[in-house]
Amino acid sequence: MKTSVYGRMVFGAAAVLFGVIALLWHDADTWQGLTKIWSLPYGTRIGEGLMIAQIAGGIGIVYPRTVRLASIVLTVVYALFSLACIPGIVAAPTNFGEYDGFFEQFSLLCGAIAIYAAYTPRSSGLARLARVGFGLCAGSFTLAQLIYLRETASLVPTWIPPNQMFWAVLTTIAFALAAAAILINRYAQLALRLLTLMLGLFGVLVWIPILIAHPAEHFSWSEFALTFLITGAAWNLSNLRSS
Repeated sequence: MKTSVYGRMVFGAAAVLFGVIALLWHDADTWQGLTKIWSLPYGTRIGEGLMIAQIAGGIGIVYPRTVRLASIVLTVVYALFSLACIPGIVAAPTNFGEYDGFFEQFSLLCGAIAIYAAYTPRSSGLARLARVGFGLCAGSFTLAQLIYLRETASLVPTWIPPNQMFWAVLTTIAFALAAAAILINRYAQLALRLLTLMLGLFGVLVWIPILIAHPAEHFSWSEFALTFLITGAAWNLSNLRSS
């Protein structure tokens, strides 16, 4: 089983973009929940090193000769990013935003594992683990849209009929259905492909217009890169066959 080169290109390009802007703009708007890394001893240097590793992994994942090694690098990076979110959950267990941040990073970890599994013999167990993990992430994205429904609706371009709330509700339902299909492994590939399409449209229709209108907003650049990282993760998972 092999992942699509286009899926790897999206995942890799987004990884490079996120790493570059994080190194250029060393602020909380860009790093978001990953600012917790800064609180560690030598945290700034550790964070910068991880971003450089992410850039290297993003480049290497595109090329067949380096894809397996690059996927290992990204797996380590996103595992550490996910772990960096856990102290926030422990400190504020009733704050859903902390869980949402964790599952965003965990979805990237699942994407990196999926790519490694695609280029490793007898790795159906890893593929299954990545699929189930991403299904949990899709469930978290469902809850995030439910909890922040009005905020989600406000991001929908006003020119898309019939109205913003319609699309916020519809995409929330789509996330829920995708999460269920992925977790029970019924039509999981179809669900992942449709989820890839929906996430890609988020990036194109929501974040690109915002970036054009407000190019100086670091948070929007971070969300744009993160959206396409998750899109790439879903894309690569959609090419796996796991039992």
